[in-house]
Parts: sequence; structure tokens; C-alpha cells
Amino acid sequence: MNTLREIREHQTRRVFLERSTLGLGTIALGSLLGAREKPRNVLGGLTGLPHFTPKVKRVIYLFQSGGPSQMDLFDYKPHLNSQFGEEVPESIYPAERKTTMTSGQKSFPCAPSSLKFARHGQAGIWLSEPQKHVATVIDDICVIKSMYTEAINHDPAATLFQTGSVNPGRPSMGAWISYGLGSENANLPAFVAMTSNGRAKAGQPLYDRLWGAGFLPGRFQGVKFRGQGDPILDLYNPAGVTRAQRRRMLDSLNELNDEQAGRFNDPAIATRIAQYELAFRMQMSVPELIDVKSEPKGMLEMYGPDAAVPGRYAYNCLLARRLAERGVRFIQLYHRGWDAHGNAPKQVGVQCRGTDQPTAALLRDLKQRGMLDDTLVVWGGEFGRTIYCQGKLTRQNYGRDHHPNCFTYWMAGGGVRGGMTYGETDDYSVNVAENPVHVHDLQATIMNQLGIDHERLTYRYQGRDFRLTDVHGKVVKDILA
Repeated sequence: MNTLREIREHQTRRVFLERSTLGLGTIALGSLLGAREKPRNVLGGLTGLPHFTPKVKRVIYLFQSGGPSQMDLFDYKPHLNSQFGEEVPESIYPAERKTTMTSGQKSFPCAPSSLKFARHGQAGIWLSEPQKHVATVIDDICVIKSMYTEAINHDPAATLFQTGSVNPGRPSMGAWISYGLGSENANLPAFVAMTSNGRAKAGQPLYDRLWGAGFLPGRFQGVKFRGQGDPILDLYNPAGVTRAQRRRMLDSLNELNDEQAGRFNDPAIATRIAQYELAFRMQMSVPELIDVKSEPKGMLEMYGPDAAVPGRYAYNCLLARRLAERGVRFIQLYHRGWDAHGNAPKQVGVQCRGTDQPTAALLRDLKQRGMLDDTLVVWGGEFGRTIYCQGKLTRQNYGRDHHPNCFTYWMAGGGVRGGMTYGETDDYSVNVAENPVHVHDLQATIMNQLGIDHERLTYRYQGRDFRLTDVHGKVVKDILA
């Protein structure tokens, strides 16, 4: 039986006219909106990209969901110890920049960090005690103390960092990069996302749209590797189905999809065909990829006791290196649990016990393989934390609310000047005092290292050109080698 012939023979005049009208309308609308696919190169990226010689081939973004406290990690303010419990002046911290969780407090006492700090590396960079492993690789890290954002609540703030907008629906950074540069490995996605939970608490929800494609074609969205069960749903063949049978099924399905694509010119159909084919190839590549127990014992020990436990941060860091060496372009790790509204010093310590060693191991691992030179590693969350205490204040116990005006990120790897700090905050770590870096500046800098001019990588949607950095953003050249 010829399925395609049967479909054609059973088409009525009414169906033919309806589908012809729809097809013509779709083509006309696509032409009006400028939605026609741009020419692509052999890697699946846009012709003409990269715009200039890239410094790196890939990015590993270690997103610390919940808002790490800059006061308890990087932004050392020893002079505030003498102001413990004193009211933070409203002229320093105005009421309109407080969330509803603390705006009703009658008192806003200063809560200097109770954690010990020390200088590390050739530049003497200040780090708190729980970061003893990161301290050993600090000479490879550029600490940016002057990040700021407009968003004060978790979801819009995380959405802004990931997509360039506080409003859901825009393409994620990884999707933009995948769309522009394509993939170096036909058997793996160009963009992979992984999540893990902190030991202190589960943390804020992470929605799939944070690694989604938005209005870009769906094939550019991040592929999520799950932390339990099969890493990717429906990756393996059902019982009784052989690989040869799966291949014949896909061939028949692709034939039907090709027929539909020729009739409707719908880019979603092309995406579906590409994703089916990628999934088929991943059946061979992913099982070997996720077998981290094949790593030498010393390597697993370097990443820590959780290195071989799927779903843990250490496992994801090790998997990130394995993905990077196999040509995956953008690797996104989301780690939850930094939302320390209460008992901040204890929670920061607990979080670091789960993240400090694997993070340092990832940098050391990349460096000893010669990969740090062409890999950009980015660490940070959606905002920082307040200097004033949320809730009851004691010397060893205090909470901190959301703080968007200044916080810390760091970058390491290709083209970034290691062993330096950039930017400064005011005496209370409330506002940026020197060299401000906005979310869009960070995004522009990441894209610059990949050889992309953030102002030129655009996509026309609903009658206007969109880009990751909207109408903002400048490359932070002072931190680049």
C-alpha cells in the first residue's frame, strides 16, 4: 500500500481548495513578516557567522538560581562590623526598592557577614571561607562585583538573564547562539540544559521556557538532560523494537512530513523532521556520553563525592566537560537553593559544600585538557542580597532579601583576564560605585567571545527585528585579554 498515493486519492475538491488557500496564505504572511529562513552554512549556522574571529568555541553557564549573597561570598565589607545592628539609612536604601517581604518591617538593621574572608591568588582577591576550592583557581577568574538588573523578583529576574527580557516568550541565550552558529556535532544538540537542587532547600521553580526557543524555530531550543531516569524521555527504543525498525518508521514518517512541508511551507514541520533525526542519532551518542563512571578514579574524586550521582551539581559539572569536548556549543547548568531569606550564613555554607569543589574542578579539568582557552565559563544568579537583615538579627543568624542594584558574577576562560576584580560597590553594597555591568552588557560580552556582534544577530518577528540584548548592551572590553 502506498500511503502517500492513498492520501492524494482521498482528497476532495473542498479539501484541496481549503489547503491551497491556507498554503498560499501562509506563504504570503511569511513574506510580509519576513519569516523566510535565512541561508545556513555547513554547521547549520547562519551564513556570515561568526561575524569575526571568535575567542571561544563554547560557553558553560553555571546559573545559581535564587540569588547568591554577594555580601557573604565576594563583596567584603569589614568596616560594617562596627555598624552591626544599626539602621541602614533610607537615603542609602529607599523604601521603593524593597520587596513586599520586607517593606513592612519596622527596622532595617545592618547585617555584616559573619563569614571569614581571606585574600587569594596573585591579585589578592577576597573570598569567603566556604569557597576554599574556588580560591585555588581564582587566578583564572575575573570577578565582576558591579552587576545590576532592574528585576527584583525571581522569575522575571531569571528570565531577563536567560532571554534578555523580563517577559516570557523570548528566545533564550543558548537558542540565539544555536540559531546563529549551529552545531559542531551532528549527533548531539548544540544547546543542552541541566538542573540540580541545592542541599539547603529545593529553591525556586525553573521553567522550560528558560532554555526555550521562543519565536525562533523550535529546533534551536535547549535539550534538557534529566537528573533521574532516562536522561531524555523516549530516547531508547521500546521493548521489542529494533534500531532497524525504528529507522524504517522514521523514514516513513519523514516521507509523510516532507509531503506536508511541501504543501504548507510550515517551518514547524522541518523542525519536527530535524528533531526526529537528531533523536535517532542521540540514541547512539548519549549512552556513552552519560557514562561518567568510565572516567578515571582520580577525576571523579576531583569533582567530589557526588560526581557519579545523576542529577547532582557535581555530576552536571563533569557532564558539562564531557559535552564541551564533544562539541556542544552552549551548556547551561541551573542550580537551585541560593534563596537565603533566613539563616543566610548557614545556607551559604551548605550551598558551597555542594558547588565549590565541582566548580573549581570544572575549571581545573578544562585547563589541564587545554580547553579553558577556548571555553568561556560564567557563574552567577539572577540578583544579589540586601545588607539589611530580613527577620531577627543576631551575630550568627540573619536573613537577606532580594537585591538587584549590585551583585557579583564571575567569568573564566577564553579571552577573559583572570585574577582580577572589576567594578566596585558603595560602602553598604547597595549600589554600584564603579564600572556598572548590566545584564545586557554581560550577554553582549558572552556573544562577543563567540564571535557574534550582538547588534547584528537579529530575527524578524511580528513586524520588527528582535535581538537578545533588545536595544541595549555593550561589550565589557576592560575584562577581555
